[in-house]
Amino acid sequence: MEKFIVSARKYRPATFSTLIGQDSIATTLKNSIKRGQLAHAYLFCGPRGVGKTTTARIFAKTINCMNPGPGMEPCGECESCKSFDEGRSYCIHELDAASNNSVDDIRSLTEKVMIPPQIGKYSVYIIDEVHMLSTAAFNAFLKTLEEPPAHAIFILATTEKQKIIPTILSRCQVFDFNRISIPDIVKNLKEIAIKEQVTIDDESLHVIAQKADGAMRDALTLFDQVAAFCGTEVKYEEVIKNLNVLDYDYYFRLTDLALNGDFANSLVLFDDVLRKGFNALYFVGGLGNHLRNLLVCKESASAKLLEVSPALEKKYIEQAQKCPLKFLFNGLASTEKCEGEFNRSGNQRLLVEFMLVRISQITGAKSAPAQPVAQPVSAPAKGPDKAVATESGSTVAESAQAGTNAPGDHMEAERRTDDLKRASDSKPAEQFDEQPVSAPAAEPAPEPVEEPIKSAPEPVEEPIKSAPEPIEEPIKSAPEPVEESVAETTKTTATGGISIASLMAKAKQEDTAAKAPEKPLDFMGPSEQEKVTIERVKEVWEKLAAEYSTKYPTLIRFAATIKKTVPVLEEDNITIDFLVGNSSQKMWIEKNAGRQMAEFLRKNLKNDKVHLAVKIKTQEQIGKKLYMPEEQESYLEKKNPEVGELKNDLGLELK
Repeated sequence: MEKFIVSARKYRPATFSTLIGQDSIATTLKNSIKRGQLAHAYLFCGPRGVGKTTTARIFAKTINCMNPGPGMEPCGECESCKSFDEGRSYCIHELDAASNNSVDDIRSLTEKVMIPPQIGKYSVYIIDEVHMLSTAAFNAFLKTLEEPPAHAIFILATTEKQKIIPTILSRCQVFDFNRISIPDIVKNLKEIAIKEQVTIDDESLHVIAQKADGAMRDALTLFDQVAAFCGTEVKYEEVIKNLNVLDYDYYFRLTDLALNGDFANSLVLFDDVLRKGFNALYFVGGLGNHLRNLLVCKESASAKLLEVSPALEKKYIEQAQKCPLKFLFNGLASTEKCEGEFNRSGNQRLLVEFMLVRISQITGAKSAPAQPVAQPVSAPAKGPDKAVATESGSTVAESAQAGTNAPGDHMEAERRTDDLKRASDSKPAEQFDEQPVSAPAAEPAPEPVEEPIKSAPEPVEEPIKSAPEPIEEPIKSAPEPVEESVAETTKTTATGGISIASLMAKAKQEDTAAKAPEKPLDFMGPSEQEKVTIERVKEVWEKLAAEYSTKYPTLIRFAATIKKTVPVLEEDNITIDFLVGNSSQKMWIEKNAGRQMAEFLRKNLKNDKVHLAVKIKTQEQIGKKLYMPEEQESYLEKKNPEVGELKNDLGLELK
């Protein structure tokens, strides 16, 4: 039986040209070999399975090759290349830092560095997982890494660059390896499948590539696993079953259900996913990725971000056309929120189900069957109030005003008014007590209409008796402002109903009255540009204080402050300083009285350029010095010597 070699080892790249997804790094290393510009230390960083150690081996093999090709590829025929391929090279040394991370291991390595190579030009030391070295081992390695022998080259590889101490990083050329893209992985797997005589479709290859998460080694391992399960004929259904991947079809079906607002079947679909053994968090993450793919398909500029097979891409584009942007945005927000709260939730299934319900409500749930609705009955209105009271407590005048925005409602109100007017012309007012007039409805509904008429005769009776005037007038004046009908709508409360419009109008009146000033200041006539002097400013300032004291009784203290304060006219002859004691006074004046005071000064000084500046007094302007406790004690003793003698006699401390 032939010995089986896993694909990750069998198809491991042996030259720079066979490296996958690291073209820029391969080009840089080949150029450095070609020009003879080799550094003494390199650091290869990146995720697992992207080719760090493989690149280090190719690089070490190439710099010791005796006959490199024109593209700076190892020949594979010289003694150095053969010894490397057979694993007996004494020029290339590999060290696993995960198991050799002590100071003694590094000291043993530094002793070997001094031995020159037997074959080739360089002794290359490849240290894998170098971040596992202890701090003491790093420090013991620093000197050798900084000044190694001329024949020694170090290549360090790590998956966690952040754990490397800065002194090591500064001594190395750093190369950051990228994750391998899904198209590159699919392309390589296709070539390997042909060599292995395995038939596999594009959907299966994309599932393997996405499961590998950018690691070529993981993709080759999954390929071997699938080939062992399926044989030479690999099908999509068997791949997702073997790799425990949820079928894309679940997410397409769930999206269609959510667009239709069918949350019930969404919950049933989620239950089916759980019965198949999939984790709920995995399902939420897959749903978020599905909505993301739909979002990138909405625009041609972002469609290239979709990394799926051509057949699946077509399905994504078709469904994306049916999804509004609002649905996709809110759906992504819901899945992200659910993922963040999943581990903290006490009932994780309920959390996911509630997320599905919210997503189904974005475009609207299934509407219930329409139920026949009874039309409201309009009662006769009061004449003097010029408004028709309706069953709900609103008025025809209000309906007419609402009709200015809705033409259909306006026409309906006019039609009802004409019917009432004709009825009032043909019958006396007293007859309305026995036979109230009903508003015509779109569909005949005799039973619902009769019930409210019999249940509320009293509220209708009062306004009828006082309604000798026709009600055509308020309808014609419907487009007038709301304020015109405030008095009319508020009177409808006498019938037992309160209209919303009347309450709003009343609240608006109260708010307007509250905002109105108590008494406006008496300003003089049109302003004229006159020269401003300090004498004139002081005169107007006294007048300003008098105005506030007489017109604003509640601000008598503020008026006293104005009178006590001496205004200051700055050098520009238009800025008047109002000096106050603290920042609270300054803020209050600027907010409540600053603009009015400035306008008063402009009018009375007859200069529109006058500006009032509220400022806080400086220490010199206050004229009082603030003393520290020690200074207070010294001041008191100096002013009253007896205080000092008393303090010494009694052993007191002044505070």
